[in-house]
Amino acid sequence: MALYSEKVMDHFRNPRNVGIIENADGVGEAGNPVCGDIMKIYLKIDNDVITDVKFETFGCGSAIASSSMATELIKGQPRAEALKLTNKAVTEALDGLPAHKLHCSVLAEEAIKLAVKDYYDKNHIEYDHSLLPEESGCAHCHCD
Repeated sequence: MALYSEKVMDHFRNPRNVGIIENADGVGEAGNPVCGDIMKIYLKIDNDVITDVKFETFGCGSAIASSSMATELIKGQPRAEALKLTNKAVTEALDGLPAHKLHCSVLAEEAIKLAVKDYYDKNHIEYDHSLLPEESGCAHCHCD
């Protein structure tokens, strides 16, 4: 059995939504210096819908694939849906990740939620603090 699914390899070799959005409505960055992965997500939001999303990722193939898939899952969705995105959904959409690479999907989830938080903060929108990470850092995955 292959270590990585065909979807992981496709999103690694042909990542979707790579780049920067100038004057983004929300920007979130998550990373872990221990594993070396850093993800930055940029959101463009119009009429409460994520009309564009881009990412920059420094990391392994699983990190790039997780970023790519996560952006695909939220593009065109209402911003509230982005807060519901879980690392499990990213992993499932990629047809799985090896256990030692699950932290990559966690970082993708955190970066997106931090980008939405940034949008809320910039627009003085009230939000449920329990839905959004206060800090990034891959605290959930114990990848050290």
